[in-house]
This record gives sequence, C-alpha cells and structure tokens, in this order.
Amino acid sequence: MSKPLTIAIAVATAGRRETLTEVMAQIPHQTRPADRVMVCPARPGDADRDALVRALPDITLVDGPAGLCAQRNTLMHALADVDVVLFLDDDFVMGRDYVAECIALFARHSHIVMTTGEVIADGIGGPGMDMAAAHAALAKDRLPEEDLREIHNGYGCNMAVRMAPVRDHDLRFDERLPFYGWLEDVDFSRRLAAHGRIVRSQRCRGVHMGVKRGRSSGVRLGYSQVANPYYMWRKGSLSARFATVQMGRNLAANFGRLLRPEPWVDRAGRVRGNLMAMGDLLRGQVDPQRICEIN
Repeated sequence: MSKPLTIAIAVATAGRRETLTEVMAQIPHQTRPADRVMVCPARPGDADRDALVRALPDITLVDGPAGLCAQRNTLMHALADVDVVLFLDDDFVMGRDYVAECIALFARHSHIVMTTGEVIADGIGGPGMDMAAAHAALAKDRLPEEDLREIHNGYGCNMAVRMAPVRDHDLRFDERLPFYGWLEDVDFSRRLAAHGRIVRSQRCRGVHMGVKRGRSSGVRLGYSQVANPYYMWRKGSLSARFATVQMGRNLAANFGRLLRPEPWVDRAGRVRGNLMAMGDLLRGQVDPQRICEIN
C-alpha cells in the first residue's frame, strides 16, 4: 500500500499583518488539516507571530530575503520533504474542503504536477473584499462535480505544486523578478509544465480578497507589466504571442483608463512605468530588476 501524500500550506507575505492573521485563523477549519503550515514574511513586522501561534500552534515562520519569488523559494527549500506544497496569497480564504480535495486530486492523478483552484470571488479587479464578504461568498457556495480542465498556468493566489519534479529538476521561482514578481506564477508554471499536467480543479474553491494594502507602487508595476513578459519571452518560458498579449492588455487598460482611473488603481503611475519600460525596450536596456531603482 502506498504511503499517503503529505501537503503543506506556504504563504509569502508583505505589508498585510492584520489580514495575514485573519486568513491564518481560518485554516484550522479545514476538513482535512494540512500536515504543515509555513509563513515567510518579507520583514519581521509583517507577521504578528504571537497571534499566528495562538491561531495555529503548529505554524512555522521562516526568515528569508524579501521579494515574492525569494520568499517562495525559501518556503520550498524548507518544505523540500513534503509531497505537495500549496502556495496561498496572504489574502486568499479557502473553502473548508480545499485541502482535502487538493491532496485527493494529487493522489488520484500521478501525472498532475500543478493545480489551481476555482476562485469563486476575486476582489483583485475592484476595491477588494473583507473577511465578512469572503465568508458570505463561501457560505452560499456548493461543491460541484469534478471537471478538471487543462490550463496554461496556475494562479499564484492558490497554486499547489507536486514537489518531486521540483526537486528532480531543481526548479525555483525566478528571483530576477523582484518585489511582487508579476507573472512569476506563469513563468514557474510553464517551466514545471515540461514534467506533467497543469489543471484547474472545480472542487478546490476559495475567495481571493484582493486586499490593496501591501501592494507596490504603480510606477514599479507599470514597468514590470512590460519588462517581465519581454524577459520571460527572451528566456523561453513564455511564447511571443502570450507575452505580446499580456503587454498589450496592460497598456490598453492603463492608457484607456488614465483620464478616469479607478480610485484603487494608480493608473498614472502605471502609465509612467509602462513608458519607462518601453523606452528601455527600444534602447535594448529593459530589465525586470530596474524596478529596484524606481521609487
């Protein structure tokens, strides 16, 4: 009889101390507990360690370099002996059956290397949601029949990874994508896709609150919206078509809404960053790490 798979929840966090505590306090309500729960804060003050331990006595906090990719790599290194690592954003609230459904899926399908769940409500495109709204959405949700769908990449807010191919091929998140990464989930997914299937599970369900606290400047994000897809195309993890579509979509949104921006989006900053990146692109100097020099 094969040994049951183990699963860990891994959360990289920055600038959302209170939200992180709220979200971690929901994890004990899972119908199948995670075998390990680990958090990597960007800075010591980004996590209320005492509150987290009260909510989850077995939680582990690890220190590592700041930046989403570096923090996720720190988590993967610390969880190298686990079979499945479920990466969650610090503002993602799982449905009660998420962990149970996730590990069962990996156990049934040995050729699946990554899954991403069904986001039943996503505040990322609006002003964001609070915990009460997340609970309300989950309360009226119902588990559907499984309908696995092949997808291009996982959605970083809830993305589970089989660790065997990660270990075997020494896969890591690309730390040349600093701060929040921007498309780091796509880049990692496409490199992992060489070793198995990536699917979306209808039965792993949750809410992405899209909290705006802790997000980086509009100028940096605007630069990354051009620089990162171009960089990934040059290194081969994105097709030219995918990279072009990504850049075009972001440019159209930023320039199209510049005069009437949403209150929660720094469109002017994003446009400025877009223009800086396009200028660097024309000069042959575009580099994702340039955002480290931008205030």
